[in-house]
Amino acid sequence: MPSEIREPMRHAAMRERNLAVLLRVIAAHQPVTRARLAALTGFTKTTVSNLIAVLAEAGLVHDGDMLHEGDRGRPGIGVAVNGAGAAGLGLEVNVDYLAAAVLDLGRRVRYRLLVAADNRGREPGEIAVALARLARQAADSAAEQGLPVTGATVALPGMIDRTGMFRAPNFPWHDVPAAAFTDLGLSGLKLPTRAENEANLAALGELWFGAGRADLGDFVHVSGEIGIGAGVVLNGRVFQGAHGYAGELGHLQVDPDGEPCACGARGCLERVAGRDAILHAAGLGDSLADNAVAGPLEPLSALTALLDTGDRAATAAVGRAGDALGRALTAVVKVLDPDTIVLGGVFSALARWTTPSVEAALRAGGLYGQVPAVVVSSLGENAAVLGAAGQVIEQIHADPALLLR
Repeated sequence: MPSEIREPMRHAAMRERNLAVLLRVIAAHQPVTRARLAALTGFTKTTVSNLIAVLAEAGLVHDGDMLHEGDRGRPGIGVAVNGAGAAGLGLEVNVDYLAAAVLDLGRRVRYRLLVAADNRGREPGEIAVALARLARQAADSAAEQGLPVTGATVALPGMIDRTGMFRAPNFPWHDVPAAAFTDLGLSGLKLPTRAENEANLAALGELWFGAGRADLGDFVHVSGEIGIGAGVVLNGRVFQGAHGYAGELGHLQVDPDGEPCACGARGCLERVAGRDAILHAAGLGDSLADNAVAGPLEPLSALTALLDTGDRAATAAVGRAGDALGRALTAVVKVLDPDTIVLGGVFSALARWTTPSVEAALRAGGLYGQVPAVVVSSLGENAAVLGAAGQVIEQIHADPALLLR
């Protein structure tokens, strides 16, 4: 009896693995004929056809037009990923906004919305209710486009340890279960909703949708908002550390005599280079009071307007922030030796003024010429929410059988 049980289990596991291999190859080479798929995967043509039938029944792939591949042979029917077959929902909680994005299976953005909100004054339960409302709005928009949302990921601006506890210095509450933000009240989800660190998801967003599509090698993505985080991507994967705390760049000390930080230390990077710190130093602290109405980008627009005129206080504030960020990154570079530094969040919006200071600090602190390239993210504040939605799509590509079970 045991052997009779193990054999079907091995067969099922093999089929699931083959489905994942085939879907990834289709996504990478679409549209592609069955004959070409057999050549690329090493599967027999019969196996390819059987697997395509399973994926098509699940709505993940579909047949298209006739294709000529090469100079010889008969044309074949092209197979492609069915963009409308499944969708991933990304959600983000940040100090002064909530955001949502929906991606289809072809990784196209079908919905995106940022809602200004002063979340520092809210309890976790209140934020969770607002997030669930935004999730339903995004899912309804996807449904109107014929897209079934199959899973969701929530980006949270703080540390999530291996036990699932969420800690965020920029909120007045601590040690909240990350799962408090994952009960979205959505029906029909086939994948469990996950909560992940915002900086790590921003790095994945960069890897899948931004500069990471080029060959960045191993890179550190700096996620700069009110707080500052870093997502470390090594060999195409996010490095989270032994306890899930890797990448807390904003709490590296850059000034031992600096201002106290909400984390309990003094002179942390985000007290110099965080968005609010820069705005206060530039004389724009009053503009932060209107964030809940105007949104997080409005104060940055006021700052860049001053920078364009050469305002001395604004220029000094941004230069100091860039220098501090560069000095903090010098320590990171000496430990991790990345190929590239990607400046995201507010640092992408301020790149024209901060990048020279960052690069100068990296050169000054480099060891034996150990100075990585510095590039600017094109995703800005959208990186984390796109990474969150993209994580769902990656789950499906890696294991399409999840939608069949």
